[in-house]
Amino acid sequence: MLDLLLFPILGVVAGLIAGLFGVGGGLIIVPALVHSFMALGYAEQSLTHLAVGTSLATIILTSGGSIYQHNKQGNIMWPVFRWLAIGMLLGAFVGAHIADWISGRNLQILLGAFAVLVAVQMWFGLRPAAARSLPAPKGIILAGIIIGIMSAIFGIGGGSLTVPFLVWCNQEMKRAVGTSAAGGLPIAVAGTLGFIVTGWGDETLPAYSIGYVYLPALFGIVLTSILFARVGANLASRLPEKRLKQAFALMSLAIGLNLLF
Repeated sequence: MLDLLLFPILGVVAGLIAGLFGVGGGLIIVPALVHSFMALGYAEQSLTHLAVGTSLATIILTSGGSIYQHNKQGNIMWPVFRWLAIGMLLGAFVGAHIADWISGRNLQILLGAFAVLVAVQMWFGLRPAAARSLPAPKGIILAGIIIGIMSAIFGIGGGSLTVPFLVWCNQEMKRAVGTSAAGGLPIAVAGTLGFIVTGWGDETLPAYSIGYVYLPALFGIVLTSILFARVGANLASRLPEKRLKQAFALMSLAIGLNLLF
């Protein structure tokens, strides 16, 4: 009964944060699921992987609206996306298998370190200087593989990695964000499939799990996060951007330190 209430509430929080700060909900959903699964008494050795796999699955169901809006505004660079997607699909599937080799506690440490790095980047507004043009297709595919691997390990849609890469390649920010939003879908599909495969047959997982995807959490989060992402976006338009970024940086820092220690 607890999880029937817990996961929709988590979806509300993740949706609001995603809308307010313009980031994927994965950075919030994964740590929140880790703590939720601990509170529910799930097996410690598999709960972190379950959190990451479930987070990736939520992106499959929530990314459509964002892709539609960015495409409507002409902000998705489809030729670039096609090459990125090839690498992302391969990288995310491989990343799920790499994550399976990492112990639950070490995976939490990696997640915590990543959250701290995101906090530092957000607080100081660090972005790579636009220093070059886009590489040849082979280079874009390679970048997609790296982004896919890291995104699958951390259970995120890849925006924290794709946007800096495209900005570094001298692409306009809004088009980098739009293309990154589209890239979240192949990452989520391949990553989720990888976590289903690697978690298949794990007897420590709770009922209603498909590999490392926990269905009650998946549908509970999606049920509310889509609606409240719109609420968060409306709130964000009324608040100063600098203060929003600082607030998110502090929250991300707290999450990261909590996972680390």
